[in-house]
Amino acid sequence: MKAQALADHLAENPIDDEYQPLRTYFPDEDVNSIEAISEDTHVWKMFFDGAVNAKGVGIGAILILPIGQHYPATARLRFFCTNNTAEYEACIKGINMAIDQNVKELLIMGDSDLIIRQAQGEWETRDVKLIPYKKHVEDLNKRFKSIEFRYIPRCHNELADALATLASMLPYLGNAHIDPLEIQILERHGYCNTIEAAPNTQPWYHNIKKFLKTQEYPEQASGDQKRTIRRHASAITLKSVTKKAVVDFVHSNLICRFGIPVTIITDNAANLNSHLMGEICAIQSNSARNRCNQNGKRNVQALEIA
Repeated sequence: MKAQALADHLAENPIDDEYQPLRTYFPDEDVNSIEAISEDTHVWKMFFDGAVNAKGVGIGAILILPIGQHYPATARLRFFCTNNTAEYEACIKGINMAIDQNVKELLIMGDSDLIIRQAQGEWETRDVKLIPYKKHVEDLNKRFKSIEFRYIPRCHNELADALATLASMLPYLGNAHIDPLEIQILERHGYCNTIEAAPNTQPWYHNIKKFLKTQEYPEQASGDQKRTIRRHASAITLKSVTKKAVVDFVHSNLICRFGIPVTIITDNAANLNSHLMGEICAIQSNSARNRCNQNGKRNVQALEIA
């Protein structure tokens, strides 16, 4: 239909030497103008938003001081409600925050056109579930010297939307305590934040090195700390994990220390599944079989002598 209307318009208004642009269709040229609104340095701002999804219902509100300081708040609703109800809950949450701060002039901004227009009195509230909310908002408005509701696009309400979504999706136990969320601003890469070592301090491997030399633990070491020291003292560091390095490690650190293992489980890596590993397993298996046979012969000879 839009394409046909455009075609009809072009057919009725051909371009020739006497063509003049039709200006009568849009007499008001100021419709699309943008009016700059001056910022009042004494007015507090409040952003609000609600989120309803399969995980739950959450609300978020941010109270902003005239100097720019932000006070975020979020809550999880433990009752099912529609998105409009969640928006009203978030709005009331933010208004109560402003009342607690003794704010007298407040500018409320949200991305719910329905809530904003109902609060402004432009739209009627016909939903029986929303009528009590609207009445409560009107009662709270009387606590302010001046209050204004303003609709903003969703892209300008990202922080309140993030708080509401976070509260709706994260599980929360009733007896749990969550400290206030603190957002830090980092202007440097993580690897640039170097830590200078304090003077006269031992390196991190001091206790491990001491254990390897004297087999002694630190005086205040607990049982878990002792086990950690023993574990670190028995691991080795390899420059390159080649097939021969793996075979030497198995021979020196497993077979020579603990005996021939019954089973070795690997992830089928090339350096663990090589012919060198097969050879050492075959050699140790034959050696163990020979020792068993020799022990059996000795036992038989001992019985014959007895």
